Amino acid sequence: MGIILASNSPRRRELLTMLGLAFTVVPPERELSAPPGAPARAVAEIARGKAREVAQRFPDELIIAADTLVYLDGTPLGKPESAADAAGMLARLSGREHRVYTGVCILRAGRGAAFCEESAVRFREISKREIRAYIATGEPLDKAGAYAIQGRGAVFISGITGDFFNVMGLPVCALANALREFNVEVL
Repeated sequence: MGIILASNSPRRRELLTMLGLAFTVVPPERELSAPPGAPARAVAEIARGKAREVAQRFPDELIIAADTLVYLDGTPLGKPESAADAAGMLARLSGREHRVYTGVCILRAGRGAAFCEESAVRFREISKREIRAYIATGEPLDKAGAYAIQGRGAVFISGITGDFFNVMGLPVCALANALREFNVEVL
């Protein structure tokens, strides 16, 4: 049995590699958007859609798919469309706590498991100068919420409640527990 990561995310690849899993990357062919409703349900539904699409092409493999969304005051903050959009997101996050939701779906031979992990992230106050300097690095431009907790964006984080890896895009502990149901042991 092979494992397929249904994602283009370099962070998810990094985390599965960290776990020592051998896997192949097969991203979904189409981009899915968040359905209306509760954030946990939305990310789980997107992850299910990604997993199902890839499973149609590889029905005998174990598929792992995930989707991460950042929410502030009940509003999703996706990947910024421009530097100005990133600046606006970072200004809104400054001095505030927000939620990060990652939905994960695992499929194999018609059997599936889906779940969502939630983490709370607190930003310290950040200045307009810091926002401009951070955007100049290019790092926030392809990240949900316009920051990378595992990168330079870490200097803005004053605290986190929940799984750090969830904020990176893949809740490692919950994933390892779910994989046991499919006879995949991480350790």
